[in-house]
Amino acid sequence: MADVLKNEFGIAKTDTAYEETVGSGETWTVLSISICNTEADDDATFDLYVDTDGSGADAYIYKAQSLPGGATFVHSDKIVLTTGQKLGFVATASQDIDVYISYLEQT
Repeated sequence: MADVLKNEFGIAKTDTAYEETVGSGETWTVLSISICNTEADDDATFDLYVDTDGSGADAYIYKAQSLPGGATFVHSDKIVLTTGQKLGFVATASQDIDVYISYLEQT
């Protein structure tokens, strides 16, 4: 089994999810997620969820989480994902939100 530290960057957009899917034969341990509202004057909200079986039936970690203008939210609790599961984000306010994920990939 190989362990590799990785990171991903994406942008969560209003009503358009940014998702990362765990590949075949992989397990991910998400170490931290930084979520940044780059708009200095506009407050935002976001959803963070896991699609556990690819059906779109999402398990929410945060739903309509507040993110003030210019602020960064850091989730530092571990999340374990297995093959086919998706970690997703969607901005629920009018602006885009930057998302940075650090995780350990195990194969």
